[in-house]
Amino acid sequence: MRKIVLTLLCVFTLNVQAAPSFSEGEEYDRISPPAPTSVPAGKVEVAEVFWYGCPHCYDFEPYLEKWEQSKPAVAELVLLPATLNPSWLGHARAFYALEVMGEVPRIHKAFFQAIHEQGRLLTDLGSITRFLAQQGVDEAAFRKAYNSPEVEARLQRADKLQRSYMITGVPSVIVDGQYRTSASQAGSYENMLAVIDHLVALEAGAGGE
Repeated sequence: MRKIVLTLLCVFTLNVQAAPSFSEGEEYDRISPPAPTSVPAGKVEVAEVFWYGCPHCYDFEPYLEKWEQSKPAVAELVLLPATLNPSWLGHARAFYALEVMGEVPRIHKAFFQAIHEQGRLLTDLGSITRFLAQQGVDEAAFRKAYNSPEVEARLQRADKLQRSYMITGVPSVIVDGQYRTSASQAGSYENMLAVIDHLVALEAGAGGE
């Protein structure tokens, strides 16, 4: 009996030691005041701020895709194109035009691949439109969406949010408008995802499902 108890204590100790330990101010920062979110009540928003031209965002994409396939049920991923630099706004506007058209799920990965695997710059409306036409996106509909008031409103909201997040680079991830983390802060892409899961659990326990 004593041997069984000692074995159980040993297993429990190993489990405790294996659990990741993350600290505010170390692997993540708190956002104050909290930023608004856009997911349904009872869900925890996980917002990735990215730029299509960023090689680090491209490298992080497979990790995020894998995480999304096995993410906590309470978590909901939101993509937020970066507006930190004026030269990034064309990509952000293109993302929202595609979002309005319902094309983001089909085109998002291809956009990254065109830049980072095919060497296409996609720095202006003409080159972006030609690329999208090759992907089967209606050119006239895209141009109309690209210059629409709806896309302009989404850009303005994204810019306001990112200012409240106080991010200085991409990719950055914001959990529930409350916490900010990045690979440089967490130490690696794998650790970044572990931090995200930790923060999602924290927020879910504070009032999620």
